[in-house]
Amino acid sequence: MKQLAIISGKGGCGKTTLTAAFSSLSENAVLADCDVDASDLPLILKPQVIKREDCLGLELASIDPDLCTGCGICLEMCRFGAVNEDFTINPYSCEGCAVCTVACPENAVSLMPRVAGQAFSSMTRFGPMAHAKLGIGEEASGKLVNMVRKKAAELADQYCCKLVIIDGPPGTGCPVIAAITGTDLVLVLSEPTVSGIHDLKRAIELTTHFKIPAVACINRYDINKKKSLEIADFCRDAGIPLLACLPYSDVTTQAMLMEESVIEYAARSRDSEAMKFANIVRKLWAEIETGLSEFPDKDKYSKALEVREFKTPE
Repeated sequence: MKQLAIISGKGGCGKTTLTAAFSSLSENAVLADCDVDASDLPLILKPQVIKREDCLGLELASIDPDLCTGCGICLEMCRFGAVNEDFTINPYSCEGCAVCTVACPENAVSLMPRVAGQAFSSMTRFGPMAHAKLGIGEEASGKLVNMVRKKAAELADQYCCKLVIIDGPPGTGCPVIAAITGTDLVLVLSEPTVSGIHDLKRAIELTTHFKIPAVACINRYDINKKKSLEIADFCRDAGIPLLACLPYSDVTTQAMLMEESVIEYAARSRDSEAMKFANIVRKLWAEIETGLSEFPDKDKYSKALEVREFKTPE
């Protein structure tokens, strides 16, 4: 089983758009939406939930009113201000540090399990899918991403799928690390802006650190062709194949409004701009499939990544 992760340095670069498009082009693949803070892939693919599982985060303090004498020690000791004046716990402030349980002379405080989110195994029109929803104010996103990855692997085994396509979270933090660890190839999306180039470099540093083959794609390349050329130069110097440049287009928005991938939208609407955009995505997917077959050995990734000459479209 191969695993492809799609990431970017920030939100809004087009990860979900490409994941949905790849899902309609791939055969025998499992989808994994690992952006658990803002899971958008279900908005397009409308999954039917088969199974759900709670994800437990940090424990939550609880005060027994029958044992509490109102001495105020827990209120004084809590550095997070989670103990209210009426000696109840604010669940959004409590960090589960357990200081209150140790400090309470009446043993009136205990730690209780807290559900941080839920992970789902579902079925879409393109095949099985794993996704999740993180609770408001919860911080166990990396743990929840791991649950989604695990469920995706289980679905792949259950349905004999040969590929897992991961819609990764933005940035380079813990959730992203959890999303790309152990994958076979990472597609890094960038935009032709100052911050876009900065974020691309950070993402490439991350994939290099974990010795994961990486390829790049510029989205909305034509909003600043000078910056797009800077990205192309960086990729060339870093030995990162730049596979495609996607133009700025309303097609992606129109497809999402219709709850379709850009491939489906182009096939249905027969709009010339949509078909042109879809053809670029098709070529990108063909390059991705080639990359997955060419990089079977992670230990040889640096040798396999050959620099290809690439110029942004005029």
